[in-house]
Amino acid sequence: MKQLMTKWGKKVDNKDVLKEYPRPNLVRDSYLNLNGEWEYAITKSKDIEKYDGNIVVPFSPEAYLSGVQRIVQPDDYLHYRCKFMLDTDFIKKRLILHFGAVDQECEVSLNGIRIGEHKGGYLPFSFDITNEMRIGENTLTLCVVDRTEKAPHARGKQKLVKKGKYGSLFYTPNSGIWKTVWLESVSEEYITNLRVTPCFDESAITVLVSTNGEPKEANIRILFKDNVVEETIIQTDKTVKIVLDSFKSWTPDEPNLYDIEIDTGTDKVTSYFGMRKFSTGKDKNGILRFFLNNKPYFFNGLLDQGYWPESLLTPPSDDALKYDIIKLKELGYNTIRKHIKIESERFYYHCDKIGMIVWQDMPNGGGDYNMVFVTYLPNAFNWFARGVKDSLYSLFKRRDEEGRRQYYNDLEGMVNQLYNHPSIAVWVPFNEGWGQFDANMATKKICKLDSTRLVNEACGWFDQNGGDMYSIHNYIRKLKVKPQSNRVVALTEYGGYSYPVENHVACEKEFGYKSYKNAEELTENYKRLWEEEIYPNIKDGLCSAIYTQTSDIEEEINGLMTYDREIVKIKKEVVKALNQKLKDIFQRTV
Repeated sequence: MKQLMTKWGKKVDNKDVLKEYPRPNLVRDSYLNLNGEWEYAITKSKDIEKYDGNIVVPFSPEAYLSGVQRIVQPDDYLHYRCKFMLDTDFIKKRLILHFGAVDQECEVSLNGIRIGEHKGGYLPFSFDITNEMRIGENTLTLCVVDRTEKAPHARGKQKLVKKGKYGSLFYTPNSGIWKTVWLESVSEEYITNLRVTPCFDESAITVLVSTNGEPKEANIRILFKDNVVEETIIQTDKTVKIVLDSFKSWTPDEPNLYDIEIDTGTDKVTSYFGMRKFSTGKDKNGILRFFLNNKPYFFNGLLDQGYWPESLLTPPSDDALKYDIIKLKELGYNTIRKHIKIESERFYYHCDKIGMIVWQDMPNGGGDYNMVFVTYLPNAFNWFARGVKDSLYSLFKRRDEEGRRQYYNDLEGMVNQLYNHPSIAVWVPFNEGWGQFDANMATKKICKLDSTRLVNEACGWFDQNGGDMYSIHNYIRKLKVKPQSNRVVALTEYGGYSYPVENHVACEKEFGYKSYKNAEELTENYKRLWEEEIYPNIKDGLCSAIYTQTSDIEEEINGLMTYDREIVKIKKEVVKALNQKLKDIFQRTV
């Protein structure tokens, strides 16, 4: 594989890596970033005698920017060691150690004392290390195991062994620490969580401030563009409603956000929220549509997998993370389907601020899939895609009971972790039958956790007749839709047109659903696809179009941009005109 680099990767300073505050939905003034050069070792034993060298955290050892570039195997142990200093000025009462994500299983120790463990590679976790920390030098160590497809944990597109044509859909695995590691110091009683729910039709929000102590009074100030619009006293650990008269709504065109300040007397945090409502309803012709803020809305976007050539799942910088969002918005798209990856919270923060709707996938897990069953047959035969029950665990590689339990733990963690972000419109528990099981149950669990968003229950195929949308993946046949009585018609993947740009391709093997030789051919056929298949189906109920995909990734070269983000492969003025035309047709239709 040829090593490509983005302009941001070329500028990475190993001693100043991803220093931005990692939790923008719950901010306090205590913050110590531990990213940078650590020691590492990869061994066949859980015990370690010596370290192999340095690794740049939070880049995984498989990534170029880590300085290691070695794939961790299922029988390997990945060890980390970091030494850091603490002084009395930083310490309030308690010290919390945070990990953004560690893939897949880890044990954590501080100063030789085991402080805990974690399973699951995509979500943040933390430990109270007050009793184990020292003033002065501290030594933090981790022991990580990552079995990728050899374990039932969520793994997304990571794969150790790729076979056949559809093996190109999977990418280099990503092990160990891959999101920010950081410390914060808090008082003895502090705010542990904040949950803000916009009640659009009631011109109000509900707020739940959770703490680790006894319920107490807290002062809340709500601001819009630095002006206080509401101030009140509430009780912690109790859901309360706050009315906002004449509020400003959040949309991609006008991403209005309110700031919120909370003071319990022992702790102060800041956050933000947006007033918006996602729902379904009938248009003037009686056809079921998606609605944003009680008006019909067309989700027009791209599949986005969040891979980077030099750093894999970890963006090389915060500016790189913003770049894709800004570029897609400039081209006229309004939606990103974050494909089977949970990003750092800063991604959703930027979507909230910039104005980009997110469809959030749950990363897939389970056993090693039979690609004929989950990809070839559903692509070839629509009746097959909607005719198989996902209670057949062996077919979907979900026989492992512990793996199914872990899926629900991760699903609940994802929904709760990302709940406050106004940009998230849709939860996607399963994609194309990859590790799918009991999808109806997953939808029920999601709706119990979060009744404010839509659910794409079984994205693409193996439809179990649940959720809010009739989901279609269409790469082969000509698209023809008809209105559904109980779910909105959604084209949730399509296109996937490839064009290899010389000197911007990472692999000799190239994959795309249709291939073209230059930008003119690609643009012409992209335009034809829209004029023949997207526009004509709007009148018959089509209410979303998610094109594959934002950028090339390794062998899969069907991106709107090259893998290194240097070139937009489809002519920009054509894309912008097509997106504007879609918006105009939809408004006239509904």
